[in-house]
Amino acid sequence: MNDTIAAIATPYGSGGIGVIRISGPEAMDIAARIFSRTRTGKAAPGHLASHRVYHGYVRDKADIIDEVLLIPMYGPRSYTAEDVVEIQAHSGTIVLKQILELLLSKGARLSEPGEFTKRAFLHQRIDLTQAEAVADIINARSVSALKFAASQNMGALKEQIQALRDKLIHLMSLVEVSIDFPDDAEDLDITARGTQILDTVTTRCKAFIQQHEDACFLKEGIRIAICGKPNVGKSSLMNRLLTREKSIVTAMPGTTRDPIQDAVNMNGVPFVVTDTAGIHDTDDLVEIIGIERAKDHIKDADLVLFMVEPGTVLSDKEFEKMVPAEKKIILVTNKIDLLQDPDGRKKPGRPPMPELPGACDAMPNIHISALHDRGITHLREKIVYLCVRDLTTMEDSAVIPNLRHKNALVQALGFLTSAKENIKNREPEETLAIDLKNSIDSLGTITGETASVDILDTIFNNFCIGK
Repeated sequence: MNDTIAAIATPYGSGGIGVIRISGPEAMDIAARIFSRTRTGKAAPGHLASHRVYHGYVRDKADIIDEVLLIPMYGPRSYTAEDVVEIQAHSGTIVLKQILELLLSKGARLSEPGEFTKRAFLHQRIDLTQAEAVADIINARSVSALKFAASQNMGALKEQIQALRDKLIHLMSLVEVSIDFPDDAEDLDITARGTQILDTVTTRCKAFIQQHEDACFLKEGIRIAICGKPNVGKSSLMNRLLTREKSIVTAMPGTTRDPIQDAVNMNGVPFVVTDTAGIHDTDDLVEIIGIERAKDHIKDADLVLFMVEPGTVLSDKEFEKMVPAEKKIILVTNKIDLLQDPDGRKKPGRPPMPELPGACDAMPNIHISALHDRGITHLREKIVYLCVRDLTTMEDSAVIPNLRHKNALVQALGFLTSAKENIKNREPEETLAIDLKNSIDSLGTITGETASVDILDTIFNNFCIGK
């Protein structure tokens, strides 16, 4: 925390503007030593007014590296709550790297991944939920995901979690008074007040957990696995859903060996689509490995697109080997161009419709031609409908907890349940105090007040350098 750090804050490559960020006690001095406001003037340390934009030049001795805008921000009114300087230069790998190397030669240190945001957290300008929201904003896959991340970045989740902790801390104080001063605490009525507080906090924790279960896909994407026998058109369908050529398509069966995965947005809902290897009996070792990986993706999928083609005959046993019975499945009959013309007229000598197990009768069945882009729009609409129709997102909450938050809430819920049992069974108040403290600490890991060093390192190491 005593070092001054620097990093390039924008992606590498050519562009209009590239930003280099400096933060720490020597930020102003280091920036001033490489910056001059005129072409001929020498760079020299001097006072830079906070939150003003200076036009000038970055110099390495007599050489001008680039024409820049320089923005000094004195702490605590800055992103890290330290003295911060941002230099806006032309975006190019060489020019930004040269400016950064010049800053490092003047005494700055290259920042670690996420160190700017970590310093903001350690200086208590933001809490841990807001720090995580920064990464969620950058990685948002949909407008909804961005909305929730932006709300969390403004402290919405922090306020709600802190309100729950405050209730438990208040109850904890009553219990401690009762333990330390039993003669003066006869009128506190821990049983009634404690039960009411625990019920309120428990209900809210359960609602947060359910909210994560219902709507976590807004951050992570709904997982779709495309599966079926070889050469039924899985890769062609993958390309149609993505609207670009991602999977290799050939007439040769078994072209796809390894699962191919990519993200796509349908009607504002993010999906992660996986094209899997064709499932069939084989002695080829490479194909066997690909089929096992395909089955793993099918097992983890939220929705399975099970593809067949005209003329397919599939037994119950074969179907059960491909798709688990409990999965949400859309049956996709591909290659309808073999059955009918584009105007819907039946073709003479066409192959028969697929013969499928009785279990498939209850499944949505969409007819498509991936080759001719027929029925794809209807399939997209059915996918979105099946995945979001039962969504019960809490409308009164502005955020969706992530998996780390959910695990902390589950842990807190366990301690809350134990605390309620202690009150019900009139266990010693010291036991109740332990459960209350553990539940308070569990909720505190969400905001970072009781988070371990390992949790902090894991979170911030997932950031890019410069953020």
